[in-house]
Amino acid sequence: MIFPEHCKHVGLATTKPCDEKVYFLSLYLLKETPEGTEVLGVDLDPAGKGMMRTILSSKVLATTREVYHYPEKVNLYNRTRLIELALDSGYRCTIFTGLDEHRTFVLDPDLSDLLVIHVYDVSPPRPSLSACIRELESDGLFGGLFVRFCHHVRDISAIHAEVYPCRASGFSRTLDADPMHGGEQVAGCLTGSQFYKECYGTDFHLENICPLESVQEEPFIARCCRSEREGLTGWNSKTGSIVHWGADPALIYRAVTDLVTCWRNP
Repeated sequence: MIFPEHCKHVGLATTKPCDEKVYFLSLYLLKETPEGTEVLGVDLDPAGKGMMRTILSSKVLATTREVYHYPEKVNLYNRTRLIELALDSGYRCTIFTGLDEHRTFVLDPDLSDLLVIHVYDVSPPRPSLSACIRELESDGLFGGLFVRFCHHVRDISAIHAEVYPCRASGFSRTLDADPMHGGEQVAGCLTGSQFYKECYGTDFHLENICPLESVQEEPFIARCCRSEREGLTGWNSKTGSIVHWGADPALIYRAVTDLVTCWRNP
């Protein structure tokens, strides 16, 4: 797969304001022909000076029949999404136009080149870790990491417990708002179990809903309410990162980038 690291490496060869010279950062050219657009790879004179450099050699990477222009403007930094769109096009090469009119392309798209990070969360209420990662990815913050995410969000309402953790989840009987009488089946975690024991004793059955209980793949990132578990760690013999239940987007972003660095540079 060829996916330019940055749109500054992609030049447009529609006009020739400086004859055969091109911008010094250009590695690829989108050349318009009567039949359509072809994509070229270029080698520039390393001894050249100034902003415009002489082309020493060029080769066609994709012919006009192999090129597709995606019809809508996109966020060029959401690189995983662009690879997915390029795969869906059915063409070897898909050219994209950014919101700021810059261009880039994906040639021979292949998602297997991306590191898969497994995200573990629960719902209801809002699965804040999973949702935040989707939003950051959509904004292009993970574009340079060459990763994609596989989301594992457990629906705790499917447990059919008698008691759930809190009213924020929309359940009618919860640990944070109702008295317990003993013998309840409780959907909760270590924190919920600790709370029950301190207030009511040990006569209850716990269905553990902590996202960490679902970890089966690596590398992973998971949400947990126990601050002592935060950081890069191992769980169920898998390598990953744990963020606190109320982690903000900046912390989640750092957790993902630190995890990728650790995974690729053990």
